[in-house]
Amino acid sequence: MAAKLEFLLFFLIALSSLSSFFSLAISSGDLNWWCDKTPYPNECKQHVAKDHSQHFRSFPKQKRDFRKLAIQTALENALKAGAHTKNLKSRCKTEREKSAWADCVELYENTVLQLNRTVDPITKCTDFDTQTWLSTALTNLDTCRTGLIELGVADHFLPLMSNNVSKLICNTLALNNNGSTEMQTDYENGFPTWVKPGDRKLLQSSTVRPSVVVAQDGTGNYRTIKAALDAAAKRSGSGRFVIHIKRGVYRENLEIGNSLKNIMLVGDGLRYTIITGSRSVVGGSTTFNSATVAVTGEGFIAQGITFRNTAGPQNHQAVALRSGSDLSVFYRCGFEGYQDTLYVHSQRQFYKECYIYGTVDYIFGNAAVVFQNCMIYSRRPMAGQKNTVTAQGRTDPNQNTGISIHNSRVMAAPDLSPVLSSFKTYLGRPWKQYSRTVFLQSYFESLVDPAGWLEWDGDFALNTLYYGEYKNYGPGSSTSRRVQWRGYRVITSPSEASRFSVENFIAGRSWLPATNVPFTAGL
Repeated sequence: MAAKLEFLLFFLIALSSLSSFFSLAISSGDLNWWCDKTPYPNECKQHVAKDHSQHFRSFPKQKRDFRKLAIQTALENALKAGAHTKNLKSRCKTEREKSAWADCVELYENTVLQLNRTVDPITKCTDFDTQTWLSTALTNLDTCRTGLIELGVADHFLPLMSNNVSKLICNTLALNNNGSTEMQTDYENGFPTWVKPGDRKLLQSSTVRPSVVVAQDGTGNYRTIKAALDAAAKRSGSGRFVIHIKRGVYRENLEIGNSLKNIMLVGDGLRYTIITGSRSVVGGSTTFNSATVAVTGEGFIAQGITFRNTAGPQNHQAVALRSGSDLSVFYRCGFEGYQDTLYVHSQRQFYKECYIYGTVDYIFGNAAVVFQNCMIYSRRPMAGQKNTVTAQGRTDPNQNTGISIHNSRVMAAPDLSPVLSSFKTYLGRPWKQYSRTVFLQSYFESLVDPAGWLEWDGDFALNTLYYGEYKNYGPGSSTSRRVQWRGYRVITSPSEASRFSVENFIAGRSWLPATNVPFTAGL
């Protein structure tokens, strides 16, 4: 009897082990099935299988569950890659290497932050929020590579930083995309609804009650904007903190980081309150780090201020303002520079009644951004240069990013007008593979070349970009001689054009009302 019980126990253990083996095999098969649906199946199989084999018994049956696992995998690998990048400091021998390396450390940290937001159970986020933050995470890594290349240190550093994090994030973007990279939303009182009612009142009010005042003559709480931001960093909570910057020219390079949320800078008008700097790529900065003002803290608002970079055209890339602030608003602000004036780096952004001056690629980046009622001025470039208003940087077809310019004006600045026949001006050129830019119901002066758009490098991206024009007017608006690229289209359908409205493109009705900046939701 004892022998029979012993045999039965052995048989049950063997059966249990066999069952576990088949369960593992089936789950592994499920993994391959899911991974084969991503743009980079090999990286998916390698990392998800290797990093999460312990989860096989409860392997996800739904796409949403698998997406969480894929994002977790990307996050874990980004953490490792970020730590490895930080440890490369000792390899930096020159100032250029140090500059590019420092950007990469910051960008990897921000990538980890964005990936964390998408898996944080406390954060109540929509699929559109997730797509925005994943898009930003991918843009960060591309920006790191760009900085290494433009400072000439890529050959030394890129092999040391080689990893699969970008491909893993591309997989998560594909898994999160349910057929559309835009989201229906609403507008209220001229602003996307993501502008909260309180912020909307602030922007629409003629008198804003500041938390602190900055004045160079000593009549405020602080003499520098940096000192006011340091005070904001010490405040309790993360409610709206309003800094009134009295008229004057402030020679400061400012970084408003991730921890500084809901900051509002209010000037005395774009002609009177000016923040200026002169960093440039020729001067040793990366484009990313050349910004006079850089902001990544969520919910940033600026009103009545000019952001300026005085490096001049001879110093090439020189950014006046860089924004990677999600749900940020710029109202009645000025942006002055030459090449790369306004870096709309990432996240959701809205610009209303702003003035933008530049020459080459002077509105560029990979945010989901709408410009409304803005004055866009091309300046006189260097000899042999062409003006390009935009250079949009979407690298993945599933990113919900692009530049939408609505009800605005494209004109010649005073220094360009007398020599207009000597320089060509184009609406944009494709900086990255899936570049996406539209002009809607805007006025074009005669400076816009009949071709409209310019190649970046031969036939690069001409089939994969999305460039559109809808009901524009003025002497430069005729589309009869526009480029014949597969990715370019004259938009005739109101429903296609409305995809790029504040309402639909940046989910404006859900956040802009709170800023009190007036906006038009639709077309």
